[in-house]
Amino acid sequence: MLVNGIDLDLEVGVSMGAAAALLVRRRIPLLVFLFTLPGLYIGYIWFAPMIALYTLAARRPGRARLVVCALLLIAAHFLPYPISDFELTAYRENTLVLIDASVTSAAPIALGLLMRTRRELASRVEDLTRSLRREDRLLADRVKTTERARLAREMHDVVAHQVSLISLQAGAVQVSTDDAEARAGARTIRELSVRTLEELRHMVGVLRADGGEAESRDLAPQPDLEELPRLIEMSALDVTYERGVVAGAGGANGAKTVERAAFRTVQEALTNIRKHAPGARVRVRVDPVDTVRGADGAHGPDGADGAEAAGEGRTAHGLRVEIRNGPPDAAAPVPGLPGGGHGLVGLRERAQSLGGTLEARRTSDGGFVVRAEFPYAAG
Repeated sequence: MLVNGIDLDLEVGVSMGAAAALLVRRRIPLLVFLFTLPGLYIGYIWFAPMIALYTLAARRPGRARLVVCALLLIAAHFLPYPISDFELTAYRENTLVLIDASVTSAAPIALGLLMRTRRELASRVEDLTRSLRREDRLLADRVKTTERARLAREMHDVVAHQVSLISLQAGAVQVSTDDAEARAGARTIRELSVRTLEELRHMVGVLRADGGEAESRDLAPQPDLEELPRLIEMSALDVTYERGVVAGAGGANGAKTVERAAFRTVQEALTNIRKHAPGARVRVRVDPVDTVRGADGAHGPDGADGAEAAGEGRTAHGLRVEIRNGPPDAAAPVPGLPGGGHGLVGLRERAQSLGGTLEARRTSDGGFVVRAEFPYAAG
């Protein structure tokens, strides 16, 4: 229209039609290309057939189809409109126009095939990357399985042997001694040894299992809140146990897992107290936390009063465990037990894996407090 004015004659009409046809070139590229040829032959539009031919090469790259379309574009570009204006004897001018038409036809085809090849290469590289990642995961799983088997062998050969000797020696003391107190202590040692061997046997079985099977196997028998009084009794510490929740009272998904985590937290905290604060007084408290709407429509309290709320028809969203000890007794002998410093780290990782939190800090009176909160699983 800039060249010929705003008069809508035949040349302008076919040119506008060719440009409008490009809107659907991705769906029907061949038909769009054929529709744009009159715009090149009769009108003044060059880019429309070139874009249509590029789209055809990028999306429908048939060799015979592209050759035919290239010849059609060359003919539409080379032959004048009307055909009667063609001068066969103008060799120099006809040769230049033919070269121009050939370049105009070949360039979009080459570019379209290049872009299609680039997309195919990108797709293959992505497939190869996924394959390499999958192989890396398989290799990592294989290495993990090998390491689990090695750990299982080490645990069985070293720990099980030593604990078995402890159990045998305690049994011998229990049979041979006439001292009632010594006999009770030997019986406790033997019970702990047997229980440790039982848990070790299941742990070794899990370590020897494959990844998926190991995740699905139960580590039974697993401790829960019902065994906390027995754990506290056998700890040989001055412990006050404040029980704000009944075992299994959560009534939610993952209640057993949360109770097991609470038990392990108390167990590790008592072990640390025996190591670092002998003779200290200890207070252990387990409470439901984050109670929700009950039968009367009111929200239950959070914290220590949650036990009352749980008894009034409310459901706890989790458990709070607190182990607080005072300063150590200077007169009490230090046991000198070895420690790797991984206990609290493991407890924090366990709490985080369950979506909870763990806090461990010193208190102003020289003691220590460990406080953890474990939410029940949603659903």
